[in-house]
Amino acid sequence: MPLLQVEDLSKNFVIHALGRTIPAFQGVSFTLEAGSLLLIRGPNGAGKSSLLRCLYRTYLPDGGRAIYATADGTIDLASAADVDIALLRRTEIGHVTQFLRPRPRVTALDLVAEPLLVAGHSLAEAREAAADWLGSLGLKAAIWQAYPSTFSGGEQQKINLARAMIAPRRLLLLDEPTAALDPDARAALRSRISTLKAAGVAMIGVFHHPEDIAGLIDVEFHVA
Repeated sequence: MPLLQVEDLSKNFVIHALGRTIPAFQGVSFTLEAGSLLLIRGPNGAGKSSLLRCLYRTYLPDGGRAIYATADGTIDLASAADVDIALLRRTEIGHVTQFLRPRPRVTALDLVAEPLLVAGHSLAEAREAAADWLGSLGLKAAIWQAYPSTFSGGEQQKINLARAMIAPRRLLLLDEPTAALDPDARAALRSRISTLKAAGVAMIGVFHHPEDIAGLIDVEFHVA
């Protein structure tokens, strides 16, 4: 069976101040195989990012199913208990956004290394891998020990990408990961995505520059 089977997934937002219900997306259905990259296309406001957030369960869908084949069996991401979703976020599903919410007094290197520490790696191993990710995305080593809250938007996005993608995952949800990146960093991210695909990682992405991943896309889905 596919890694992910989405069936008639829908999401609405209730604007209480206006007494209105606004549809984000309706009746979304697709399948995703391991090692495949699905590109979501659509105009601004069509619900592309909301779809990713429903799969990650930041938002609770209003209808439909999202059957995910975990390492231990299938689960419906649309209706699973919060405790099960939390476990999947720690072990199997990653969500990459363009926004970083840095914590005070935590360096860029340690912020990126943290997911590997949680997974049981030693501090030396985690920091070595973090340095490799940060270096490949073009973040200068001179500021790895600085606090990301002082960084530019592009620098913060590089940290966010490295932190979100450093730990092994079976499914990655990529929400505009290249929006604030320079061309060299976008090229480096493409290389990393290619390597992850070859390792069997499945990805669903919304890209500000879809040309950056030309040749890596296995299927496209259009949100109206």
